[in-house]
Amino acid sequence: MSHVVRRRPDGRLILLLGALAACGPISIDMYLPSLPSLTLAFGVSSSAAQATLTSFMLGFSFGMLLYGPISDTYGRRPVLLGGIVLYALATIACMLALSIDALVLFRFVQALGAGAAAVLARTIARDAHEPTDAARVLSMLSIVTSIGPLLAPLIGGQLLLLGGWRVVFGLLTLFGVVCALAAFFRIPETWPREKRANAAVLQSFAAYGRLLRDPVVWGYLLCGGMAVASMFAYITATPFVYIEHFRVPAQYYGLLFGLNIVGIMLGNFINTRLVGQLGSLTLISSAARVSSGASLFVALASLTGWGGLWSIVAGLFLVVGVVGLLSANCTTDLMHRYPHNAGAAAALFGAVQLALGALASLAVGQWGGTGPNGMGVTIGVAGLLCYAGRFLLVRLHNRPAPDAAAA
Repeated sequence: MSHVVRRRPDGRLILLLGALAACGPISIDMYLPSLPSLTLAFGVSSSAAQATLTSFMLGFSFGMLLYGPISDTYGRRPVLLGGIVLYALATIACMLALSIDALVLFRFVQALGAGAAAVLARTIARDAHEPTDAARVLSMLSIVTSIGPLLAPLIGGQLLLLGGWRVVFGLLTLFGVVCALAAFFRIPETWPREKRANAAVLQSFAAYGRLLRDPVVWGYLLCGGMAVASMFAYITATPFVYIEHFRVPAQYYGLLFGLNIVGIMLGNFINTRLVGQLGSLTLISSAARVSSGASLFVALASLTGWGGLWSIVAGLFLVVGVVGLLSANCTTDLMHRYPHNAGAAAALFGAVQLALGALASLAVGQWGGTGPNGMGVTIGVAGLLCYAGRFLLVRLHNRPAPDAAAA
């Protein structure tokens, strides 16, 4: 398909793209209640179990960087299909892993495949819709994507009762196969041949250099990336903080986790209603303020013990609730700033988000113990850096992109 007519928001396409984009989040969230049981199954420490999360996020980040420029050169559809097949095969390997080291490796490969679905679902949504609709479409996509993570920890907790952590990967394998079939039959090619890079694929990767020389890009990366870093610090720490430190039963962990997914959905719903009236920069600025303030509150509550569990839960609701709003607007603005390298722009943004998330996850794991202190400090630092990104955007947003002709 060499030509795609841009359209008004298409509910069926958004639903399918949302399911594809959820491959990564579901693969993380359904697995979270299993982390404490992994320490017993393999006889390892909590930090070793958390390494399976860190390796997934690193693989996810690397995969995004790989697929964006390749899709700019060869098209979206073949790259998307190849990534989803890789995801399904690696998930089977995870289910059969016999050691924690093997599971860490297979999770990395699983994430490489999931990265294709994540970055290309958003890029396809941008390709197929009018620019004025793109931020709203991506927020709608995030609402759909949030449904899976909302249910995933609840399902994962119940699967532990049925057959343990391997059953979780069995269900994820089925999900991957269904996604691959749906993408094969329903996803069109949205990047026409006449718009693809004429040069070698290595020159498509050179777009990363142009992007990273732009201080406005760094504003987007810090603003959206540090919000995600806070979220992944929460994702990595709370299975131990909630279940072991605050004694929340594993089967009910998903309820507290789902509360934050509801917050993400609410933030994205607000974005769909207001982005056309207020503009993306205003919403990014306001959401970054909320994220930074709430992050510092979580740090204070974690370090002092003030308010106990519910004080941390309340602060995390605000921290996590604006992540989708920030991601949708930062991604859309960045792709519009570099329209001929939209795949690379989306890939860079997603990869940096996941890399920062992996670093935050690693920081929490290295802190040691099951208390909330490591999570609180990590989230507090991320909040301050998110505000630094907001400062860059507010000051430099109207500056022209460098090498605009080349980009």
